[in-house]
This record gives sequence, structure tokens and C-alpha cells, in this order.
Amino acid sequence: MAADLSNIVKAYDVRGVVPDEWDERLAELFGAAFVEVTNASAIVIGHDMRPSSPGLSGAFARGAAARGVDVTLIGLCSTDQLYYASGLLDLPGAMFTASHNPAQYNGIKLCRAGAAPVGQDTGLAQIRELVEKWSEEGAPETAPVAAGTITERDTLAGYAEHLKGLVDLTSIRPLKVVVDAGNGMGGHTVPTVFDGLPLELVPMYFELDGTFPNHEANPLDPKNIVDLQARVLAEGADLGLAFDGDADRCFVVDERGEGVSPSAITALVAARELARNGGTGVVIHNLITSWSVPEVVREHGGTPVRTRVGHSFIKEEMAKSGAIFGGEHSAHYYFKDFWNADTGMLAALHVLAALGGQDGPLSELVAAYDRYQGSGEINSTVADQSGRMAAVKAAYAGQDGVSTDELDGLTVTGADWWFNLRPSNTEPLLRLNVEARDTATLHKVRDEVLALVRA
Repeated sequence: MAADLSNIVKAYDVRGVVPDEWDERLAELFGAAFVEVTNASAIVIGHDMRPSSPGLSGAFARGAAARGVDVTLIGLCSTDQLYYASGLLDLPGAMFTASHNPAQYNGIKLCRAGAAPVGQDTGLAQIRELVEKWSEEGAPETAPVAAGTITERDTLAGYAEHLKGLVDLTSIRPLKVVVDAGNGMGGHTVPTVFDGLPLELVPMYFELDGTFPNHEANPLDPKNIVDLQARVLAEGADLGLAFDGDADRCFVVDERGEGVSPSAITALVAARELARNGGTGVVIHNLITSWSVPEVVREHGGTPVRTRVGHSFIKEEMAKSGAIFGGEHSAHYYFKDFWNADTGMLAALHVLAALGGQDGPLSELVAAYDRYQGSGEINSTVADQSGRMAAVKAAYAGQDGVSTDELDGLTVTGADWWFNLRPSNTEPLLRLNVEARDTATLHKVRDEVLALVRA
């Protein structure tokens, strides 16, 4: 019987419970299907610290090598380190990680040569079809061909040097920074990236442990940065950084222990990247980032471009427009100088350089980039997503001074507020984000929309 992979092949990656939903046998078929769809002659593979990652990535490598493809294994790495290897070697890549998901999960993030994205519309649907077919009848024999080689390569030092070559931190004032790696891959990458910089590093949960004994490796959930906030205050540190499980996202805490909005970080980095590019360039932002982002981009001479949520849309628009930088509300940051791929580590280096290049605290520095009040993402469980969306649209349609668009879900914009309501692709949820010029307006709009959604 053919495997049904509909629950584990998502919009941008593969992700599911091991071994219940997928295992090494399927991983080997994914390796064979990946090289079939990409027509690769060589690939690069990395993995995170989850207990199942070495076995799954090894099986994927065997599946690829059996079809004559040479495989480079870079071993333990962050997702953006895998993108670095894909860009450096100009090879398609596979990263074995389930990011911030619980320990029983694992997954694969795939890219083409040069870290170009692989999503449903760019090969992932074809890969799924082949794996489902081959799970029943086996992968077809290839023409007589020698098996590919499997070799190992260490890319950590090169990754660190590449990042430090993009942001100059040699002349900043000394900073004390607390880093919470969440027992994820930041514990592997941060010591090498920070080595030699004028930083006093206070490490938290740097031990690689895919069972996540201290807290979930998802810094966007406020409960997972409580330890970091307390430690920043206890140490009198200049800032704190929290990485997710595969260390491609970075969340920032200021000297008061307060979380800094990813939109404010997007605006700050955008201003720096525009300055580095002569005050011109396109900056991508998804439609849930703050109004602050396009405002700051325009103020610094750039052109903001608004996109749907999701890294495949951002990367596609980055390539199409030649954008220098892109940011999302979820703390994903994309750089032209990093093959248009996302790297939270490079964003963190920009924050450190900006903070260390002046004398004030981080809270004062980011205030210029954090101009509005935001609700954060509010999830509501609903039985009829489309019906509730239609009710919300009807309630606001035709109101004076109010506009709507449906680029991604429903966005409704008033004179001093906006909200976006989007259905989840995988759960019976509607996700609401609201922003306004003041707290009273924020609460009024939020409560009005939630009353309609939860009616």
C-alpha cells in the first residue's frame, strides 16, 4: 500500500512524528526523489541535534547516492549553515530538522543550488508524488551507474567568517550579551560566530539536546523567553538573543528584559542594509509586519514591497526584484548577500553592530523603529473558516475610509489601524493580527473582530 504523505508534506517542508508518520525507509526514498526532481549530480546534507536526525539524514544520503549522486555531509549545523553550504558549493541541499516542534517530530527543509527554495510549487509536490508511488512499488532501477560518493566536510568556520565579513563588529564598544540557545543549534554556532568579537557571552542552554529539557525552542512564544528575560536583568546585560531549534530565527530582548518586535528588528536592519547599499534598494516585508517597516524603508531611500506570509514567497520576490533584504513578523530575516536565504544570526550581528556603534541602550535605539501598538498573533478555533472570514469582510465592507484586500487572507485598513485575518493551512484556526496608533484603538478593533470570528 502506498504511503499517504498528505499530513507531513507541508507548504514549504516535510515535517511529522518519527517513526509514526515517517521513518528512515521513507527518508531514503525522499533522497532518491529529491535528486530525481532536481536532476542533481551532487547534493549537500546537514542535520540538527534531534535523536532521529543522524539516522534520517544518513538514509536520505544513501537514497541519493544509490542513484549516482555524490553527497557531502556537513553534519550538525543550523539551517542557515546548510544554506551557506548550498550557496558556497552551488549544490542542492537538505536540512534535517523540525525547527521548534517537540522532540518526537523531525522534518526536511530542501533547497536547490544556491539555497533557492523548494516548496509545493517548486518541486515538493513532485517529490511527494514519487515517494508515495515508490513506497509501494520501490524506486525504479536507474541505468547502470556507479553509486555516488559520500564524504564529510566541516563548514562551521567558513559560515562564521562569511557572516562576519558582512557586518563589521571590530570597532564596536564591548557588549554583554546573554544567548538562550534553547538546547538547539545556536549552542553549536554561536561560540564560533562570536569568537574574536568584543562580546562578553553569557550562554544559556547551549547543550545540544533534541528533547528540549528546559523549554520549547520557539522564542516567539512569550513563555519560552522568560528565563532569558530574567537572566538579562540579573546579569545587567546589554541585550539578550534567543534562537529557535534550528537557529535560523532570532528573537531579541532589550536591557530591560523586554522583547523587541521582529518588525522593529526588520526596520533597523533594513535601514542599515540601505545605508550599506548607497541609500537605495528594494526591501521585502510580509503583510503582517508593522507599518513601521515600509515607513522606515522609504525614509532611508528604499522601496518597500509587500508580500504574502511565508519564506517561499519572500525568496521568490527577493529574486525577482533584486531586493537587498527582507523580513517577516516571525523573526525570519533574508539577505541578498546570503543567497536570498534567511539567517537570524546575520540579523543578530546587525543588532550588535548597531547597538555597539553608539552609546545608548537598546530600548532607546529601537524606539525609532517601533512606532505602533501590535496585538501579536491571536488564534481562534472555528468550524467554518470561510464563513467567519466572509462575516468579517461583510462587516467592514463599504465603511468610510476603510479598505480591504485579499493578498493573503483578509486585510482591512482604517485611518489609524489595520488587521489581517488568515486561515491556518493545517488546523481549524483563524489567525488575527491587529495594529493601531494607540492602545485604546488596538483593543477596540481587536475585540470587534474577535466577536465576529467567535460568534
